[in-house]
Amino acid sequence: MIDKNNKQHKYILIGLLVLLGLIFFKEARPFLSGLFGASTLFVMMRNQMAYLTEKKNWNRHLSATIILIESLMFFLIPLTAFALLVVDTLSGIEFDIQSLLLQLEDFINVIEERIGYDLITFDNLAFIPKIGGSTLQFLAASTYSLILNSIVILFILYYMLYNYREFESGFKEVLPFREENKDILANETKEIIRANAIGIPLLGIIQGIFALGGYIVFGIQQPILFAVLTAFSTILPVVGTMVVWVPLGIGIIISGDILAGLLFLLYGLVVIGGVDNVARLLLQKQLADIHPLITIFGVIIGLQMFGFWGVIFGPLLLSYLVLLFNMYRHDYIPGSKAKPRVTTKLKSRSLPIHISDSETKEEKKEEEEKGR
Repeated sequence: MIDKNNKQHKYILIGLLVLLGLIFFKEARPFLSGLFGASTLFVMMRNQMAYLTEKKNWNRHLSATIILIESLMFFLIPLTAFALLVVDTLSGIEFDIQSLLLQLEDFINVIEERIGYDLITFDNLAFIPKIGGSTLQFLAASTYSLILNSIVILFILYYMLYNYREFESGFKEVLPFREENKDILANETKEIIRANAIGIPLLGIIQGIFALGGYIVFGIQQPILFAVLTAFSTILPVVGTMVVWVPLGIGIIISGDILAGLLFLLYGLVVIGGVDNVARLLLQKQLADIHPLITIFGVIIGLQMFGFWGVIFGPLLLSYLVLLFNMYRHDYIPGSKAKPRVTTKLKSRSLPIHISDSETKEEKKEEEEKGR
């Protein structure tokens, strides 16, 4: 019989778990995007599973299968089709690189004559033809990974949904927190995933629509493709949609139509960039408001670690770091005013947590001061 009070056995077991976990992480890293993608869809569709099985008394196998088909139709197929469209379209475009370089050199020479300073030489532009090939190789590899991980998502998501109660309770048992902090962690995870999984696509669609209008007005070739690329580029931190419309505007200027190019760049700055700020303000009323620094650095880290799904799980991991730090300050540092949460929008009425009287009075006082 195992002695539960024997700490030596406990630490040996923990060590074996960590060792096997590291081995699994190393060997299964190409499929981590599938695991994170399934986790994202599980968080978003878990309530549907509970409704079908608990309210409608449907069979768990049937309920999980229906939700799996929903995920396939509304998430995985459109995402994969978009990736294939981009790769196929870009691979079919033929650019006259030498003509483009000559136009670019003439344009740079004009600027150099006016400012009296050498900006760049023609030899320095030799890297441009190599960019297209490497970009296509990267896109092709990413598309293959996306298709493979989509299949992984379907398998993992089915079993997560089928055993959703056991999955949640088992995960909750191993968390080394008191019950209040476990509930906060669960709520924060849900809010952050919803904010990124819903907010980012909505922002992309809105900016893509406004960008499409500008591309049509200014006569950009293949406006639909560039509008889709603009929508997709919203996931990029800091630069965002500028990676699409700025090169297009420069291309118009290089072609000789300086006025149209400048007007197009102004349209991109004011309209395409401006609608992003307006849309974010509107979405913040419905979704969790995450600090911009967490989003920016989270996306940068996440894209390198997890690929496409890093857009969601990069900010989530960084939010966990801040959240655990706030929990430590709240629970173990006397007099700390830190609150054990990250998102600024807290749906306190729906949270199954207990807030002390002192915290309640302090929050009411802060609300009264804001009202004044």
